[in-house]
Amino acid sequence: MQYSATFYVLSFASGKKREPLAVRATVAPTVSDSLVTLLKAKFKLQAFRTGQLKIIESVLAGQDTLAVMPTGGGKSLCYQVPALAKPGMVLVVSPLIALMRDQVHALRTLGIPAGAIHSGQDFDEKRGVFAELHRSQHFILYVSPERVQSERFLTWFCAHHSRISLLAVDEAHCISQWGHDFREDYTRLATLRERAPNIPILGLTATATPRVLRDISSQLKLRNPEQHIHGFYRPNLYYQVSTCTDETQKLQWVEEAVKHFPEGRVLIYCGTRKQTEALSETLSRSFQSVGFYHAGLDVQERSRIQDDYHRGGIRILATTNAFGMGIDHPDVRLVVHYQIPANIESLYQEMGRAGRDGKDSTCLVLYAKKDRGLQSYFITQSTATATVTQARWNALDTLVHYSEVDECRHAGILTYFKDPMSRAMKLKACNHCDVCAPKSPRRVQLALDRLVAAEGGRAGRPFRVRKKNEKDSAVLSALQLECYESLKTWRKEWAAERDLPAFVVLGNRSLEDLARCVPHRIPRSLTALETIYGFGPKKIEHLGPAVLDVLKGFA
Repeated sequence: MQYSATFYVLSFASGKKREPLAVRATVAPTVSDSLVTLLKAKFKLQAFRTGQLKIIESVLAGQDTLAVMPTGGGKSLCYQVPALAKPGMVLVVSPLIALMRDQVHALRTLGIPAGAIHSGQDFDEKRGVFAELHRSQHFILYVSPERVQSERFLTWFCAHHSRISLLAVDEAHCISQWGHDFREDYTRLATLRERAPNIPILGLTATATPRVLRDISSQLKLRNPEQHIHGFYRPNLYYQVSTCTDETQKLQWVEEAVKHFPEGRVLIYCGTRKQTEALSETLSRSFQSVGFYHAGLDVQERSRIQDDYHRGGIRILATTNAFGMGIDHPDVRLVVHYQIPANIESLYQEMGRAGRDGKDSTCLVLYAKKDRGLQSYFITQSTATATVTQARWNALDTLVHYSEVDECRHAGILTYFKDPMSRAMKLKACNHCDVCAPKSPRRVQLALDRLVAAEGGRAGRPFRVRKKNEKDSAVLSALQLECYESLKTWRKEWAAERDLPAFVVLGNRSLEDLARCVPHRIPRSLTALETIYGFGPKKIEHLGPAVLDVLKGFA
């Protein structure tokens, strides 16, 4: 593409503009212009999404790159566009066969040469992929992390690495033991860097804390990688956490939520396979197009359910975390967590499957204190090292605190992931979560919630003020409630000064235990704090003096 410009000459003596000279200069298009042209011509898209262009330019410059983008944010374009901008091949490591198949089908539909090598193919199919690869000037080849480990593949890789322009690692958080979906096979990907050190590497993920990003960089042996973090903030998603006392109440919430969203898809994440089947059976009595999915089903049945969900035959799907990675449907209007998952990262990624079309959607977490027991069981059954196991306990505690703390949900997520936008926006009240906007039409409400909201209150409070002569230990006296509110204010300010989410500092249960000590059992020393829930040696060291200072006012 060429641009023309006419230059005018000014007379410095008179300051008047002379007639245009018969000289026309051409201005070469920028790299960005060329990439936008490529995007429109090959991918039939009119513009890049936030962050995509910067990531692509980094990759084309030969720079190792780490990119964090939201679920459904267009991560795949960040290696697909470079595959067409430069001759050669882009090698993509992807964890799921179904995801590889979908990506290859979409690319070939656009006329873009692509193929995948995986265990579900016979010899002739694999040979056909390699034959097309060798004939093509541009090609995108998908492989699983398990395939990378085979000596036969590594031999081929070493013989043809000069044609490979980029190695893209999708779901890169799987390489980190600190991530929420650690996979042993990913840890061996560094062998590709060792055998072909000049090929730039692009790591892609939707959820990664700074600690996980550092580990990804180390495990893949990246060299001064550029980091691009975009999109943890999803204003079209309404975050809601509702506390439940038992399974009966959870079911009431689910049924009310499904009624609230009569159109669009619904995903309900359950903690066990048995729960998905039981919930599906119950919901089928009141709603149509209900199904369930989990890893215990055979391959043919899982494929049938995925296809049925894709075509719209199933609208409401109760599932374990086995369903989701690589599933891209724009019209998911409701995501429900029937039980809490293992950590904030899993929660955020699964909630992120709602509203990919940018339309308003709701993410509802049904939290019961006993849900922690299920995740605790999974942790105790793990064979991970003591260090990793402790990290998982900490991650679970953090999610429990997130579920209990009544402060802006979006701000907490942004701060937890250290999203640069959280610093730029200084978000305090998002206006699209149950804490900031309890009367929002997107909020799912039971009859009691509607009554509380109509009276100007907020449903789901963990306790109430004790009435005169009432002996219920589950409620607080007026003085204890005042202490609790003072502790909350301190926690919020302490966290903000250190750029931390409040739920990482202390959970509500710890604050409640402290408030219940008023007025006769107030801790007066650091040692006395050892009896308070959530106060271990580190918490006492870092928070103890400040907490004792707050409590002095109620002695």
